[in-house]
Amino acid sequence: MRPAASSSVSAPRLSRRRRTAAAAAAVLCLAALAGCTDRSAGSAGDPPGDRSGADTAADTVKAEPVRITTSFTDAASVPIDAPVTITASGATLEGVEVTSAEGDLAGSVAGDTWTSSAALEPGTDYTIAAKAARPDGSTVQRSRTFHTVDLTLDQQTYPSIAPLQGETVGVGMPVIVTFDLPVTDHATFEKHMSVTSTPAQQGSWYWLNDKEVHWRPHTYWKAGTDVTVDVDVNSLPAGNGIYGQEDREVSFTVGDAHVYKVNAQTHQMQVFNNGTLLRTLPITTGKPGFTTRSGTKVIIEKFEQKRMNSETVGINRNSPEAYDIDDVKWAMRVTYSGEFIHAAPWSVGSQGHANVSHGCTGMSTADAGWLYAMTRRGDVVEYTGTDRQMTLENGYGDWNLSRADWKAGSALS
Repeated sequence: MRPAASSSVSAPRLSRRRRTAAAAAAVLCLAALAGCTDRSAGSAGDPPGDRSGADTAADTVKAEPVRITTSFTDAASVPIDAPVTITASGATLEGVEVTSAEGDLAGSVAGDTWTSSAALEPGTDYTIAAKAARPDGSTVQRSRTFHTVDLTLDQQTYPSIAPLQGETVGVGMPVIVTFDLPVTDHATFEKHMSVTSTPAQQGSWYWLNDKEVHWRPHTYWKAGTDVTVDVDVNSLPAGNGIYGQEDREVSFTVGDAHVYKVNAQTHQMQVFNNGTLLRTLPITTGKPGFTTRSGTKVIIEKFEQKRMNSETVGINRNSPEAYDIDDVKWAMRVTYSGEFIHAAPWSVGSQGHANVSHGCTGMSTADAGWLYAMTRRGDVVEYTGTDRQMTLENGYGDWNLSRADWKAGSALS
């Protein structure tokens, strides 16, 4: 049973931004020759009053035309899958400003070419203001507008991030980026996603599928780590005509190292805080036919009280194993398929002695309440003692892969 999407959605859709596009050139003619016109670009040469230097008739005849060339041909629908470039010929390009209602577009001049270095918004009007110097020291300036290609929501994929901004999580919490539309160009996106931390810890991305990618350090986070996730995918081509909708940045903190060790053979849970054993709790796990999974699990979400119905895990209401309990207290989910740690007052007589549950880890109401109070999303629960293994995608199963296997899931490995 997969939890509500809210556990990994960090924001609604916001404003869209885009990177720029490219094809053959349209020419802005900033000519010293009177009447020089670039008809394909719809731009004329120097009009009266637009010259900073006075040209004589002889100069007009001899001067080489000054041309400013852009990297797009259709100014009404500029694509967004490559930078915009502006190049000068017959003069030295001294400066370029490209602006929209949202502000200046970043870029820089190298040689006689200006290249944008930031994303453009789709469906947005921009103005180019270019300045070039002729060999005789006079200057010419031109302005031109263009409009970026219009994109629908079906052409944009939005990244949601877990943990949430400002959240404090456990040492096993992966960074999870979920896209609402598929990303098939994993490598391009991964190059523009980063996770930085203080203290620094090495790790890598792993693509579970085209909509979900996780980052985890090589070992559990160090307690007290501050982490920043930068998903800089605005306007990046995701593949199949889809583009990144927006850049996102989220910062979170790693709390104390809570690691719970569950042994299904001894029916005990050891509770460690920063390496110190706090308590050993009697528990019960899954009985035959409902074996609890062994492996490393991570707390996904918590409920002070939760209804648990066997039909949600595939047990028919007419089965002798059916159950429907309205008010299970102190429930902490560890798998999407329905395994929880929770209060189970009905099985106290078996706790510490036998496995009688349908797969959950049950304990007394008092013990469950104590554990619930200290637990946060991302805390680690290490299970041993059964022959049924935890899987990668059944919750936050990231730690069940070796470091080498995890790194192999990167598009850049």
